Parts: sequence; structure tokens; C-alpha cells
Amino acid sequence: MPQVYAPGDMALDPRTPVLVGVGQHQRKPQGSVVDLPSPVEMMEEACRLAGTDSGSGDRLLREAQSVQVVDTMSWRVTNPAAVLARHIGASPKETVSTAVGGNTPQTLVNESALAILRGDVDVVVIAGVEAMYTRNRARKLDEKLRWGGPDESEGLPEPTRRVGSDKPGTSEFEMARGLMMPTQVYPIFECAIRAANGQGVHEHTMRIAELWSRFSKVAAANPNAWSPEEKSAEEIATPGADNRLVGFPYPKYMNANIQVDQAAALILCSVEAARAAGVPEDRWVFPWSGADAHDHWFLSERDTLAASPAIAAIGRAAFELAGIGIDDIAHLDLYSCFPSALQMGAAALGLDAWDPSRVPTLTGGLTFGGGPGNNYVTHSIAQLAGALRDDPGSVGLVTALGWYATKHAIGIYSTKPPAEGFRWRSAQNEVDASPKRDVATDHVGDANVEAYTVMHDRDGNRLQGLCSLLLDDGRRTLATTSDADLMREMVEGDIVGRRADVDAAGHFSVS
Repeated sequence: MPQVYAPGDMALDPRTPVLVGVGQHQRKPQGSVVDLPSPVEMMEEACRLAGTDSGSGDRLLREAQSVQVVDTMSWRVTNPAAVLARHIGASPKETVSTAVGGNTPQTLVNESALAILRGDVDVVVIAGVEAMYTRNRARKLDEKLRWGGPDESEGLPEPTRRVGSDKPGTSEFEMARGLMMPTQVYPIFECAIRAANGQGVHEHTMRIAELWSRFSKVAAANPNAWSPEEKSAEEIATPGADNRLVGFPYPKYMNANIQVDQAAALILCSVEAARAAGVPEDRWVFPWSGADAHDHWFLSERDTLAASPAIAAIGRAAFELAGIGIDDIAHLDLYSCFPSALQMGAAALGLDAWDPSRVPTLTGGLTFGGGPGNNYVTHSIAQLAGALRDDPGSVGLVTALGWYATKHAIGIYSTKPPAEGFRWRSAQNEVDASPKRDVATDHVGDANVEAYTVMHDRDGNRLQGLCSLLLDDGRRTLATTSDADLMREMVEGDIVGRRADVDAAGHFSVS
């Protein structure tokens, strides 16, 4: 049993950052969507729930000096944080927007904790939302949403600052060879992981289906999950009418689900502000440590497609700063947009993702818990806060990921204050020094198949084969095929390790 610890047992630096309130909100409209609340109103509701969760009502919301909103795809305005601030009655000295990336919620927590420590701010509100479910329903019903019109931030100031890089996630060469969407890239990572593990296609597919079945069981017990229904490994692995094959070997039930209406919010503040607002100490969750880094930006440049040096580096940094190891973590949520992302994270941190004693999700993951675009990790942090409060003195961890296993952030938390205060480090120098491949963008001739996928349409027809190949000199190239026989062999057999020929148009065949 962990030692039960009350923050009041010792004097704390009044600048110590603490997470005091979390809120999650979702809706599943059945009829007309014309009059549904807008995304900012959904965020407002999540913020109100976070205020209630903190025990301070709307006091800390109104006192927020920094309001930060994670990039939203279903609601495009110039300064969403300014609009949210107006809704919650805050007059912040800064409003923050972010670049695309599922890493950003944890990155915002890391940066906010440091800002609180420095005394730059006392209270921070972080929120995000997606309403893609409503947007798609409006399209199907041919209805016009009342929040789909003019920029709601018109007349408000520009964001004070923007967090994250707007650099595209794939290179021009990668886009030219068909790698543009997560559904196209992560199945290739999966193939590389399977090959590295020396497993056959069916064996490996059932193995990841078993893992995702465990995720669905967690979602079934999570009242905030979008799809709270336990599914068997067979259901997940078997393509069907409701589980169409997307990018081989992933059917729909192995893909992140962005067709959700979900919002979440966090309130962070200094210990001094928490005490002044009367937040009960049993609501306090302390960020212990954090780290950020990105892998070699373009996937074609990475040494391997089966692992993430950046996750390993930020994991080492966060554990070192916290003075603990992976075995000290009782509760965790690893980013899980696709099984390959989850496996990369677990391997990098030294975790067995299949360990029956510790499922690496608190939400059910982005397939079953819900994948609200860039904002998933706000939900996972909220779930972690609840788990830690229910298990006082225990330690928890979340990882966050953006683009194509490109941008990464990690956070370690506990209801027990950190021994040396919150600490953060960039692990970028370590990642930059790791091996990197040259890319053969104009290669014509022989190469060895490294990993591949086959994309399918909504009716299950094979559309295009996408392939990563390694040249004899170690460089990497990418190629495609629309040959029906070759695509059949890619799905029904296995072409990893086969010799291939790439033509001047970037098409490949195998011998």
C-alpha cells in the first residue's frame, strides 16, 4: 500500500504548481443539431465541471491569468482562448493557441507548471473540444449549424502566444508517395513492429486485437468514454459491415475515432492560489516532472519505423527528474491513436503492454474512449487525476503524441508533492544525436521491402499499396502500387524482406 500523504503534512513553496480541477463533457445528439451548443459552450461546460471538481466553483475560472485552448478542427476561430475566457468570465493577461498535435495538452501542462513556478501566473485554464460528430450529422441532415458562421473571436485581440510548431507532418516526397494521413502511416509502423518481432501477420493481428479488447473493457467502465462497450479480440480483428478494413492490418476498431463530441478542461494553479480559493487538499494533484522532444521530423528519415527514440528520451528525463522508475508507476495512460503508437510508447518506457496487472490506458484509448483530435490527452490527464485521488500517494504517468509519432510529451503526477518541486527538461539534443537515414527520393531499381500497408475504400476494395523500402546502402525510399495481384499478396501473404523493383514513377513490384 502506498503511504497516504496529505499536502498539509509539510510546508510547501507557495509557487508549487498543482492541478486542482478537471472536467469532461460529451454529447451524442440523436435528432436535429441546429440548436446545439457551440464548441466553445461545450468547453465552457467542461470548465464549469472542473470548477465544481475543485470545490471552488467558478472562482478560479474567473481568476485565470492564462487561458489556453488546444487546436480544434471542428471550430475554426482566430483566438478560441479569448472566446472561452469571455464565456467563463475571465480577464486573462494571456490567451494561448496551439499548433496541431496530440502532444500539446501535456506540453501546455509542462509549460504552465514552469510559469507558475516562476511566478508569471497564478491560475491557468487549459481546455479543448471537438464536435466532429455534430458536424458530420449536420452534413447528413443538410442542416446549418448556428456556430458554423463568422469568426466568434472577431473584435477580440490576437492570441498572446502560440505553442508548438506548424511545420507539416510529412515531407513533399512522402506526400507524393501517398503518406499524408495517420490512417496511411501508422499501419506501416505496425508492419515494421511486426517484422521486428518476427511474427506472422495473423499471429500479430490477433495479438494487437487482444490488447485493444482490453482497452475496450476499460472504456466500458469509463463513464466519460465515447464507446463504452467491451469487444472481444475476434470482433476487433475481423473486418465486417461495422468494422471495415482501413489500412491493412487495421480494421476500423483499431483506428482512432475522431467522430465524437467531447470537451475537457484542467485548472492548474499555485498552492497559494489553491489555498486562497479554498480548494480542499484532497483535490490536489501535483505535476512532478515533464519532458518534451520530437523524433526526426519526417518518418522517411528515421533509423527505424518500429520504435521512437524520442519517447525513450523523454521517459528517461522525466523519471530522472522525478527520482523514480517505471516500476513506481501505478496508473498510466499511453497515447493510443493506433496500436503501433501504443506499442512504441510501451517499448520505449520499458513496459509490457500486455501485462495483465496494468492496462496502459485509463480512458479506453482513442478508439473506444474517444479521439477528439488534438485534445485526447486533456481527457487522459483528467482520468489520471481521478485515479490518483482514489489512490492517495500513488504515482501516475501520461504520454502525449502528435503527427506521425513525431512530437512527444510526458508528465508524471501524484497527490504527494514532489520532493524537489516540479522539474522539466527538453530531451531534444539526445534525440537529434540518434541515427538518421538519408532518403533516396529519385531511386530507380532494386530495394528491400521494409514495411507496407494496403489502403481500402469504404466497401472493402483495395485502393493502393504503400511501401517503405531500404536500399543496399542503407538509404530509404517509398513507393506505391495499384496492381491488384500484388495488393492481394500484400494482404493475404507477407512481402517484408522481399526484393522489389522501383520504377521512375515511384511504383514498385516484387520478385
